[in-house]
Amino acid sequence: MGASLPVILPSMLSIDLRGKRAFVAGVADDWGFGFAIAKQLAEAGASVCVGTWPPAYGIFTKMLERGKMAESLQMPGGGTLAFERIFALDAEYDTLADAPIELRENRRYKEHDDFTIQGVADRMVAEFGERPLDVVVHSIANGSEVKNPLLETSRKGYLSALSASAYSFVSLVQRFGPLLRPGGSFVSLTYMASERVVPGYGGGMSSAKAALESDTRTLAYEAGRRYGARVNTISAGPWASRAASAIGFIEKMIEY
Repeated sequence: MGASLPVILPSMLSIDLRGKRAFVAGVADDWGFGFAIAKQLAEAGASVCVGTWPPAYGIFTKMLERGKMAESLQMPGGGTLAFERIFALDAEYDTLADAPIELRENRRYKEHDDFTIQGVADRMVAEFGERPLDVVVHSIANGSEVKNPLLETSRKGYLSALSASAYSFVSLVQRFGPLLRPGGSFVSLTYMASERVVPGYGGGMSSAKAALESDTRTLAYEAGRRYGARVNTISAGPWASRAASAIGFIEKMIEY
C-alpha cells in the first residue's frame, strides 16, 4: 500500500475592501439580503452607504438610533456595522420629474429633497466627490400583484413588477456608472423562477427576474466598455425577507 496523501482543505477566501465604498440599494430592515450583503461588505473593510424606500426610512433610521438592531449590527470579526450614509431611495423613479405630484406631496416623501435614482447619484457626488464608488448592489424587488397567478395579473401589475425589479437596475447602472472608480462592480439579486416554474411567484415577478438576467448580460457588455465596470447577478435562493413574505408561503418554498 502506498503512503497516504495529506488532505488539504481550502481556506476561506480573504477579501480586502479597505478604502472602498459600496452603495446597497434596498435596505430597510435587518432581515433581508440587502442588510446581510451590506454587513459582509463592511466586514471586508468597505464603507457602506444604503438606499432605503422612503415609506420605511423613518422606521428604519429610528430603530437604528434606538438600538433596536444592536445585535444584528455586531460583526463576526468584531466591531459594529455603521452605515456611512442612509439615502431615501424609490428606485421606481429615475428623476424627480418622473414622480407624480401626489407622491411627492405624501408625508413620507416630501421630507426628502430628491428620492429618485438620479437624486441619490447627485447627492453621492455632492458629498463624496465625482467618482466615489467601487461597488453598487441592487437588492430591490417588488410586484404589486405578486400573489396573483400570471393568468390573473393585470397589465399594470405586470409592468410595475418589471419597472421596480428589472428596469431599476438598468437605471442604476446608467446613473451610477459614471460614479464608479476603476475596477468597479454592479451586482443584483435574481431568483430561479426566471428559468423554472415556481408556483406562487406571480404578478409578473418571474418575468421580471428573466428580464433582469437578460439585461445583466447586455449591461455587462455595454457598461464594461463605457465605464470599465463588471455587471453580475446572483441567485442566492429563497429567503423570508419582507418582500418575499408577500408571496404568502415563502416558508414552504424554503423548506422545499
